[in-house]
Amino acid sequence: MGEVYRARDPRLDRDVAIKVMAPHVAADPEMRRRFETEARAIAALSHPSIMAIHELAVVDNQPVAVMELLEGHTLRARLAQGPVPWRDAVHVGASIAEGLAAAHARGVVHRDLKPENVFLTNDAAVK
Repeated sequence: MGEVYRARDPRLDRDVAIKVMAPHVAADPEMRRRFETEARAIAALSHPSIMAIHELAVVDNQPVAVMELLEGHTLRARLAQGPVPWRDAVHVGASIAEGLAAAHARGVVHRDLKPENVFLTNDAAVK
């Protein structure tokens, strides 16, 4: 859907991630609506296993989401390195389940759960 950049929020003195919709995607009104709807749904949630969205804006007619900066790698990248020790796999699975349960409790259903959309942070959190 777009590109993600690392940026600095000077007002709050923190690094953030900025997701910018690709121009060809932003030109589709349905995709813009979906981007904004998903961002609002995520922003309404607060859970350690769910990435935080700080702001939704339009810059130069491009929708952007300012999000928590995650450092680490995707579950897909980790799986490409070989088998995951069973204790780590249980931790990842439980964290995913807890995040999904928190979302479901608020009426939010994740429609694209896959290893590319699970992030393992450098400090062992699962998002």
